[in-house]
Amino acid sequence: MSALSGMTGFGRADGALDGWSWSVEARSVNGRNLEVRFRGPPGFDALERLAKTSAQARLSRGQVTIGVQAKRPDAATGALKINQAVLDRYLELANALAEEGATPPSADGLLGLRGVLEVPDEDDDAEARAAIEAAIALSLDQALDALKLSREREGSQLRPVIVDFIDRIEAMVAVAEAEAGAQTLAIRERFTRRMTELAPDAPGLEDRIFLEAAALATKADVREELDRLTAHVASARTLLDQPPSGRKLDFLMQEFMREANTLCSKSATTPLTAVGLDLKAVIEQLREQVQNVE
Repeated sequence: MSALSGMTGFGRADGALDGWSWSVEARSVNGRNLEVRFRGPPGFDALERLAKTSAQARLSRGQVTIGVQAKRPDAATGALKINQAVLDRYLELANALAEEGATPPSADGLLGLRGVLEVPDEDDDAEARAAIEAAIALSLDQALDALKLSREREGSQLRPVIVDFIDRIEAMVAVAEAEAGAQTLAIRERFTRRMTELAPDAPGLEDRIFLEAAALATKADVREELDRLTAHVASARTLLDQPPSGRKLDFLMQEFMREANTLCSKSATTPLTAVGLDLKAVIEQLREQVQNVE
């Protein structure tokens, strides 16, 4: 059985290779569908495709933001290289001038001459860049794994809350079933009182009262609504054990509310109406929690 997962979470992974260092952060919030946004360093365009593919393999819903920050601290110093051939040529010219009385050149003066210091073009080393990209991609996977674990922790906290609401709905349906039994008698008594007040001497009054009361009782019968509510309770319990089920649970909440509304509209007694109103309140609370489920 898969773990129930929420849609809010955070994951981070760091890495370093060949003078490069980077950090990857992945975070998510609620969303009807899966939406992945990526921000990465220049020169690593392929990482966006990798990040989205990796997120889609792990997650099914939520707004996911993935950010990669990468830097190479030694780019300004360690990567510099002296062009010995150019330096030797400058020294040759400087020595010739020194023999004629010119001031010998200083080291910093020589290093500042054009062409003596070179900064290698990092993009020229495709193999090294590919290795860095592959290492960052591994950190992407690690950050997304951490994000998924974070969402599962949220799911583990959501589950008992949702189960409690489902239990409360089930208990309310049982109370409503008990109250529904009094509907027919209440309708008959109410209709009898009205007919007696309006036409006490009408011929065949008792038979007419019986037929009309029976028709009203049929219209006010809430057994179908209660049966469907019981079925919805069973479906909700099943879906909790079949994640990712957030979309299905969200749809089921609409069906719960539809039956509760019909129950209230058909109610002919104050106690049954009270149960129906309480039921609607609990269903709404359950719906708010379900919206956090992946």
